[in-house]
Amino acid sequence: MIDAVEKQMTKIPDRTYFRIGEVAKLIGVEPYVLRFWETEFKAMAPPKSRSKQRMYRRRDLETILTIKHLLYAERFTIEGARKRMFELAREARRGALSPPKTGLAKLRDDLAKLREQAAAAPSAAL
Repeated sequence: MIDAVEKQMTKIPDRTYFRIGEVAKLIGVEPYVLRFWETEFKAMAPPKSRSKQRMYRRRDLETILTIKHLLYAERFTIEGARKRMFELAREARRGALSPPKTGLAKLRDDLAKLREQAAAAPSAAL
């Protein structure tokens, strides 16, 4: 996640759902901008309540803050921001797909390192 977005996420109240007016105030854009971004970015698709109001979740706010940062701070075009969002999602998936080694694989790596260290160390006199 982008550092500026992480900093702004700490200022957002710890709630499950937010309405469009609340999100607009928290993010600093008008509600019509949020509606427009929904049409341009597939990652931004908040569910609607029974009364047909958009109900944004915290992860939606993170996406919105990322879009705002790309468009306003880094001066991307809509198309450029869309591509960058795709790249960020791909990078996040790659990180999630390669979990740290545990169990037998970690033990093998540790053993290989010990062998290398033993081979590189000068022979100790017996």
